[in-house]
Amino acid sequence: MATFIVGAHGQIGQLLTKQLAATGETVLAGIRDTKQADALSALGGQPRQFDLTALPQEQAAAFKDVDNVVFTAGSGGATGYDGTLEIDLDGAVKTMIAAEQAGVKRYVIVSALYADQRDKWAQTGIEPYYVAKYYADEWLQHRTQLNYTILRPGALTNDAGTGKISLQPTLASSKKIARADVAAAIVAVLSKPQASGQIYDLVSGTTPIEQAF
Repeated sequence: MATFIVGAHGQIGQLLTKQLAATGETVLAGIRDTKQADALSALGGQPRQFDLTALPQEQAAAFKDVDNVVFTAGSGGATGYDGTLEIDLDGAVKTMIAAEQAGVKRYVIVSALYADQRDKWAQTGIEPYYVAKYYADEWLQHRTQLNYTILRPGALTNDAGTGKISLQPTLASSKKIARADVAAAIVAVLSKPQASGQIYDLVSGTTPIEQAF
């Protein structure tokens, strides 16, 4: 199986590249800058140049012979809201269109906890980010035929992964999750057909990741 990671040089992307390559899967690491190639190769990925600002038909060429696409890209806090729209929303949607054009069947996207709950967006201070996540998720569900899985993690930390999560956050539960555990959750859902067509909220918890899905 070949998995293409969009945003492979990001924090989750690098963790995912290493974890997925360790399972023996072929990992195609999408990078914008060729200077990032050595770092991804060292993690077990096969670097492949990929431009999120390109047209879908141009992106589709990079998805040739790919079984799974995982979207972990993000504009980051330094780009402004225009970058959020261009990368987190339009960039994501274009990769969905490209994936369908290339015949990819499985598509996993990293969204955000509460992306489906407008009443909570204003509390975050980054409302445009949640708008982008909401509409990207909506497009994936209702405008494509892809076998999707949407992962909506809570606040991301760089803590060591625990290997345990909760898919049912409560008022009393943590709203955080280690990036390493998000990467492990992606590895898990890619191997589970029953995760297709599902949306999962994701925070740290007590359930082993392999059992959670």
